[in-house]
Amino acid sequence: MAWMQMIQSARSLLRTTTQPSSTPPSLYRFYSKPAPYAVKVGIPEFLSGIGGGVESHIAKLEAEIGDFSKLLVTRTLRLKKCGVPCKHRKLILKYSQKYRLGLWKPRADAIKA
Repeated sequence: MAWMQMIQSARSLLRTTTQPSSTPPSLYRFYSKPAPYAVKVGIPEFLSGIGGGVESHIAKLEAEIGDFSKLLVTRTLRLKKCGVPCKHRKLILKYSQKYRLGLWKPRADAIKA
């Protein structure tokens, strides 16, 4: 019984503290998509964006894999055959998954040419 009264009072409180009547009564989005990323991402930019010493494998992975889209779907066994150590494989796989989901992109200032 007390719970119902608390819920009803909270609902009435929320109704009185809503936005002005000019705004539509809908759920507001608390996130937004970032602006399109202008920097072209390739294997060197991706690996140097990860950091942690992974950029030392740029030449090896460009020779073996060749394309950035292929690197994003590469599995751990192929990276192992390329001679990439375990810690670096884990970082590459972690950040490639984040990149595919759109949760991470290498920064433009992280590129060291």
